[in-house]
Amino acid sequence: MAVSSIAAFLGFSLFAVLVPGADWAYAITSGLRDRSVVPAVGGLMLGYVALTLVVVGGVAALLAQNPAVLTAVTVLGALYLVWLGVTTFVGAKNATGPLAAAQNGETAPASGPAAGRRVLKGASVSGLNPKAVLLYVALLPQFADKGGSWPLAAQVGLLGLVHMATSGVVYFGVGSLARIVLSARPVVARLVTRASGIAMIVLGAFLLVERLTA
Repeated sequence: MAVSSIAAFLGFSLFAVLVPGADWAYAITSGLRDRSVVPAVGGLMLGYVALTLVVVGGVAALLAQNPAVLTAVTVLGALYLVWLGVTTFVGAKNATGPLAAAQNGETAPASGPAAGRRVLKGASVSGLNPKAVLLYVALLPQFADKGGSWPLAAQVGLLGLVHMATSGVVYFGVGSLARIVLSARPVVARLVTRASGIAMIVLGAFLLVERLTA
């Protein structure tokens, strides 16, 4: 696979990741609520693993050939974004709870069932994120060299890993920065959490309307 193709996809991937969306909102919320952002970011990466496997397995081609199935997946993701946005907005008053406990000398487990739930939630956020689904299903295969020496599945898998790595670095930085900058500013933290919830609701509603009226 040509290095130029990987570099081109890396630039596109970085641009896509830097555009705030549901993954950003979840990373920020995790940075404010959780003792560690690692489970949340790990969950987001797990969702990208699932999407990569879907593309490698050829399911992406099936979805592309069946607009109704792709519409159903997009609508499901949009509805999930709206639900996640509502719960994030409603729970904004508790955004700094774990951080406040840590400042008071209390400890909050960074692993165990709670961390497992954050991983699964992160996987559902990225795995059902319509933006990520469309990127993997419709755009990622276009960067593969169909006449190259590498098998197409190997190329797609590599590009999926590139996007995962880019996303992991950015989202870990976003969550950690939110924790450092906003932990001592509970009012601002609540406002940011509410803004994240509103952003997810608006994004989900827009995608829902756009898909259903297309």
